Amino acid sequence: MTGRSCLLLGFFLLLLLAAAGCTTLSIGNVSYGAGNLTVTITNTGDPGDTGVQVRVYKLDEFTQHELLTTGTTVTLKGTENTIEIPLHLDTGRYKIYVYLTKNGQRETAVIRDITV
Repeated sequence: MTGRSCLLLGFFLLLLLAAAGCTTLSIGNVSYGAGNLTVTITNTGDPGDTGVQVRVYKLDEFTQHELLTTGTTVTLKGTENTIEIPLHLDTGRYKIYVYLTKNGQRETAVIRDITV
């Protein structure tokens, strides 16, 4: 291998390492109160529109049943963003799946257990 091809290969490896696992979005606290699901989103990238999809499952003993799937688009402006998604949950235990997408690509997702 010549010095030039080694340099080119090294450059591509550095690019690959830099891009591996990079995400500028993360999901923090997920809570429920006053008829709203509140989700905290941290955005270390550029401000812009982000898709938020939420799936809610009701937990009963050893089973879970999907109650609803909802989604919205939000504009993230700063580093810390709090969004509220209106929905009604009865008293009980729930599993909440939250997905964030940008430009049609899933950026991150979390699963949270909450009790109402």
